[in-house]
Amino acid sequence: MSEQKDFDFKAAYEREKLKSADLAERIAELEDKNSELEFKLNRIKNNPIWKASTPMRNTMHWVIRQRDRLRNQGSLRGVIAKIKYKQIEKKAMTHYGTESFPDENTRKEQENAVFANMTKISILVPLYNTPEKFLRDMIGSVLNQTYANWQLCLADGSDEAHIEEVSRIVSEYMKDARALDKNGECKISYMKLEKNEGIAGNTNHCLELATGEYIGLFDHDDILHPEVLYWYVKAINEENADYIYCDETTFKGDDINKMITMHFKPDYAIDNLRANNYICHFSVFKRTLLEGTELFRTKFDGSQDHDMILRLTDSAQHIVHIPKLLYYWRSHAASVASDISAKPYAIEAAKGAVADHLKRHGYDHFKITSTRAFETIFKITYEVKGTPKISIVIPTCEHAEDLRRCIDSIYEKSVYDNYEIIVVENGSKASETLGYYEELRNGSLKDIVKVVDFYADPANQPAAGEKRSFNYSKVVNYGVSQSTGDYIILLNNDTQVITVNWMEELLMYAQRSDVGAVGGKLYFPDRKIQHAGVVLGLGAHRTAGHSHYGQAGMNLGYMGRLCYAQDVSAVTGACLMVSRAKYDEVGGFDESFAVSLNDVDFCLKLREKGYLNVFTPFAELFHYESLSRGLDLEGENAKRYDAESDHFKEKWKKVLEKGDPYYNPNFSLDRSDYSLNVEGYSSLRVQ
Repeated sequence: MSEQKDFDFKAAYEREKLKSADLAERIAELEDKNSELEFKLNRIKNNPIWKASTPMRNTMHWVIRQRDRLRNQGSLRGVIAKIKYKQIEKKAMTHYGTESFPDENTRKEQENAVFANMTKISILVPLYNTPEKFLRDMIGSVLNQTYANWQLCLADGSDEAHIEEVSRIVSEYMKDARALDKNGECKISYMKLEKNEGIAGNTNHCLELATGEYIGLFDHDDILHPEVLYWYVKAINEENADYIYCDETTFKGDDINKMITMHFKPDYAIDNLRANNYICHFSVFKRTLLEGTELFRTKFDGSQDHDMILRLTDSAQHIVHIPKLLYYWRSHAASVASDISAKPYAIEAAKGAVADHLKRHGYDHFKITSTRAFETIFKITYEVKGTPKISIVIPTCEHAEDLRRCIDSIYEKSVYDNYEIIVVENGSKASETLGYYEELRNGSLKDIVKVVDFYADPANQPAAGEKRSFNYSKVVNYGVSQSTGDYIILLNNDTQVITVNWMEELLMYAQRSDVGAVGGKLYFPDRKIQHAGVVLGLGAHRTAGHSHYGQAGMNLGYMGRLCYAQDVSAVTGACLMVSRAKYDEVGGFDESFAVSLNDVDFCLKLREKGYLNVFTPFAELFHYESLSRGLDLEGENAKRYDAESDHFKEKWKKVLEKGDPYYNPNFSLDRSDYSLNVEGYSSLRVQ
């Protein structure tokens, strides 16, 4: 036995040695090529004609960018869909601005509301040369709150040219009747700073003034919805919230109704937060979360809020997202809302904040890179620990050419080499298919591929006189039982690998103790999206559906969601990785779901155990969907799907009633493109 281990070690060492030598040779070739191209590029850039053509080239690039925006929609049909989406969004925008402000009756009702805990919220606003219009709008939005127990803490780092005007305006508002509490004490606290210490330093001085049990963070050029504190205090009382955030919009100029974008966020999702600061505004948290830590750390100035949110949500016990648009983020020339390049240091600060967070959680040897969506939307590459064996389980019946394409793509594309393929045959009769099985058993892939016959096991034979009935869940469970890997990949036979490191991209998440299932990004043959995560309640049956379904492959997705790994309720069983231990822990696939929704059910069972399910766009495959079993649109298939949908809705009734935590209730469940539910805007009025 020891000799066998020694032999395996030596063989593995030789394989890695050859692989390293090959990679070193390729790197050397690329470096030579790069040097040659760099020389040619510099020669072009130094040419006077090139320099003189700058204006013309800038115009050309603008035209190219517009062309690419159209191409990203995939086709004329895609462009029309995008226009329709924008029309829906524009129509919805009219309801989220001043129209959503409380009328007289609602204001009176909220002002008279009595909670068991009428907590004080101290709102921190660092000032620096704040323009008069911005300052008045900001303070006015606090004075206009329907909940009265607040404190506005202002630390002013303005320079000599602006300090007198800023302090004069603040003094004016401090005399406003709305700024006085029941005892006649002013609720606005103002401090002039000796010098400007940046956003982080100035905000920390605001905290010195704060006396509230909860702290809110507010920018000096933005505006609060009049009801935001009311809804937050309601969440504190009803859900014991210790960290709260809401949806937000970016507006231009001085009119909040002139919205540029609206960001409707998911509930707390750690992988989303690591990839980008989606929580952002308006963060309010219990003061005790700051015990043992700082508010803002100056070394992350420019992304101090992302760093703070990562630290405080780590400690929070009850993070609550209010799915209402309650924060108005002003876009102007010097703001990050306008252009991240206005503060280029923010990009590196954000990477540093995420890196610091990952180290606190015990991660090492990771890499953080910007994605094509935005400079501060990141791809996090985690270290793959060791080389655990992966079992790729592929159920199949007939369709030999599909299976051949799938297996060939795994073998030819994959750089990860410690895997086995379990082909689970269930009912094929065609000579072509059976001949391919013999080829797999005896050909060059015989050490990698194992063909097992589901019906060869007596336990899977139908009772006497009964016909065989297809049960995908049983087939999958049988295939897994015949495998030997530490990790399982469930893969459809009508898929084709695109990304060479697809297994590593899935494995880096599946290895995490907090992650259950991991799914990749699947495309139709025309590069339109088939799968990018599953949304509960989406679609006609209100069971589950694929987000961004049918959109062009180059689309960035809603707020860049097609460009970063994120937490989702479920992923498709067409490409799903999970550790064997977690597969067994939840009992594998529920065999009462014979064909449909078994993968979603499996993912929800993992969630029920406290695990996260993750979608990563960096493991890409083609999916020739439904070639193997057909569609569920008519006849017996439709009846069966209806029955399984009813079963699913009954089993997961409470989960479905709560809604998908990663899909904002402001979105329509009739479309998969994150279109807003225009008729649902009145949810703001629900008390």
